Amino acid sequence: MRIVSGIQTTGNLHLGNYLGAIRQWVAMQDTLQPGDDCLFFLADLHALTVHQDPKALAAATIELAATLMAAGIDTDRSILFNQARVPAHSELSWILGGTARVGWLNRMTQWKDKAGKNREGASVGLFTYPVLQAADVLVYQATHVPVGEDQKQHLELARDIATKFNTDFGVELFPLPEPIIPAEAPRIMSLRDGSAKMSKSDPSDMSRINLIDDDDAIASKIRKAKTDPEPLPDTMDALADRAEARNLVTIYAALDGRTRDAVLSEFAGQGFGAFKPRLADLAVAKLGPIRDRLTRLLDDRAEVAARLRKGADKAQALAAPTLRAAQDAVGLQVD
Repeated sequence: MRIVSGIQTTGNLHLGNYLGAIRQWVAMQDTLQPGDDCLFFLADLHALTVHQDPKALAAATIELAATLMAAGIDTDRSILFNQARVPAHSELSWILGGTARVGWLNRMTQWKDKAGKNREGASVGLFTYPVLQAADVLVYQATHVPVGEDQKQHLELARDIATKFNTDFGVELFPLPEPIIPAEAPRIMSLRDGSAKMSKSDPSDMSRINLIDDDDAIASKIRKAKTDPEPLPDTMDALADRAEARNLVTIYAALDGRTRDAVLSEFAGQGFGAFKPRLADLAVAKLGPIRDRLTRLLDDRAEVAARLRKGADKAQALAAPTLRAAQDAVGLQVD
């Protein structure tokens, strides 16, 4: 098994990122069998699909790497690197650009959503980044890719590109990666609007709990989180129309490793005046150690960068044979 996944280097990571993805990455790492690989990359090339401040992007890359390490990614067991340091990603993406079809990219839901009505003004990178995503996983001959519901279409595109390349050039180079969709990954919503996902792009910092937040900030954000005046019921069905309440119960259950119904059985009939302090204490207990490790790592950014370089060297060694085989398949003589 070879698992490959990436995360874009923009903004601080928050509770939603941790519960929805990073914790699953750590669990995958912790269950590796001999001969298995986990590769996790920081998608700094993907960040370039929109304008970036160069200094901010460089800083965000180090900070994101440190956050992943603080949250449990072990660079001795997993391969952690930033995408730009492994040129095979870009080189294979260009080769695969001759296989992917414009019609396939035009159908990508995220292209339609992100470009909106200004398609002529969007960057070429925004249109073609699904091809780079395909290269990200195919260059390592990934067998499995963790994906959320919003990325399933992109993995299907990678499989289509792999199939067409293998067929067009009469090779069996790329296996078809299978999705890993964590069944229990919770969908964490904004603390200010229960109908919107918790997001690092939300202009209100009170809408999210950042993994770098101190204990007082965590407690304050939970205390001020939007709720309603009704007490908590004893089943999740009764929270169907109470988005903010449902979100806080979901966060509590995810942090405590329990089902949401189990949480409600404890707090049924109680109001948020009793529930929020308990949730704040739990969040501080679970997130505080991550923040403390993150703070220590950011005190030595050179060491974080060195670990990324080491990971990139390992990743490049794994990618090189596949890139060479793809070059040979299409007739690029590199010798």
